[in-house]
Amino acid sequence: MSALDQGEQGAERTLGQLVASATAEMSALVHDEIALAKAELRQDAKRAGVGGAAISVAGVFALFSLPVLSFAAAYGIHNLGLGLAWSFLIVGAAFLLLAGVLALLAVSKFKKVKPPERSIASVKQTAAVVGTVKPHPRAVSDNAVGVARSSS
Repeated sequence: MSALDQGEQGAERTLGQLVASATAEMSALVHDEIALAKAELRQDAKRAGVGGAAISVAGVFALFSLPVLSFAAAYGIHNLGLGLAWSFLIVGAAFLLLAGVLALLAVSKFKKVKPPERSIASVKQTAAVVGTVKPHPRAVSDNAVGVARSSS
């Protein structure tokens, strides 16, 4: 049913139908906002995962490849005619430089992680609309009060 049809038949709809329609629309709105929040958080989690993976790779390079490759590179440089101490210093500095570059990559990925701005704005807008709705006061009859007291 289109909005125009509902407008024309709005006078014919009962209060129960209006409440059911409003409840269904509110439920759909809440589900849509939850889906939007999940999508935004999933995207930020993916960015954080890439940043975490980059920092992990930097740690793996620093811990596991450092001993084996540093000895091989230092002795290779030493064979070129440089002193053994200078050879090891050059190799160590190269590995620290590589780890620094990977850490900078990780930091740049972490900085791109943001709060779910669209979801927050949508929830604020919905709260503003729902906040303007005021319930209609009902007259309480003596029969309703008696029923409430007898049922407890």
